[in-house]
Amino acid sequence: MKQLTRANLRHLKALLKKSSNPAATVYDSIGAGFFLEPAPGWLNLGLWEGPGEESAAEGAAQRLVATLATELPRDAVVLDVGNGLGAQDLVIKEVARPRRLIALNITESQLRAGAQRLRVAAALPVAGDATRLPLADGSVDGVISVEAAFHFSSRSEFFAEAVRVLAPGGVLTMSDISAERIWPRSPAELFAGVFNVRMWGLSRRSLMPSGSIAAAARSAGLVDVDVRPVGERVFPPALEFFDARLRRSVNEPWHYRLGARLMLSGWRLLYRRRMLDYILLRAAAPACGAAEQTAPTS
Repeated sequence: MKQLTRANLRHLKALLKKSSNPAATVYDSIGAGFFLEPAPGWLNLGLWEGPGEESAAEGAAQRLVATLATELPRDAVVLDVGNGLGAQDLVIKEVARPRRLIALNITESQLRAGAQRLRVAAALPVAGDATRLPLADGSVDGVISVEAAFHFSSRSEFFAEAVRVLAPGGVLTMSDISAERIWPRSPAELFAGVFNVRMWGLSRRSLMPSGSIAAAARSAGLVDVDVRPVGERVFPPALEFFDARLRRSVNEPWHYRLGARLMLSGWRLLYRRRMLDYILLRAAAPACGAAEQTAPTS
């Protein structure tokens, strides 16, 4: 039976006091073989076409990435921000056929765990922060981020960095979890919200409604910002799948199962009360530089 690891203990400590790198603390603790994962290497909630059946789980995870990747330019330089365990980079390679694919992750243990997948995807692994991208101005044609932005220390700073590294007319495509209502109206909502915020290492700045996320993208200089809510294709089937997986996971340690049960019950409540939603966002860098946009016409 699995025992508490040092990464688990750091995660538990972070429930009381947030660490200096909360995303890495969370995903180091989850590890490369999380018992609720839809399939090996996959951690996203998926974009489902029906009920949350076991046989459909990996396809739902792949569909989410493929849906985002279809927005990327072909035969281009693509940056995957928050690439997880590398499984999504295989889909990005297949769908977008990038000339060069860069996989950026702040959690170095995930880059190591996904190294073989990244080699197959011909992706360059880079350890880095989404709000301080280690790339030159205008050096990529497309940026994709799958279910990671709520972990970033600032979405506004990420959007500004996306504008900086994208070539004129380049595309940003991403999925995100939005907090459509922040203030709880009952003790149950308060507990569910606080538990999930602390468990996932989030901050108050992480909680943004979809309208504010779109506004932050526009304020950073992105144009043609389009936000599509798809929560009904994400939360109900994903929760159905996770519930069934949890019921079968009788050999997992009690603390794993208890944490998962509290997490899933919180998600169910917050989504049912319309506090949470799931969005797909597409935007573009301006077709000309900022100086050209503001230059007076003669």
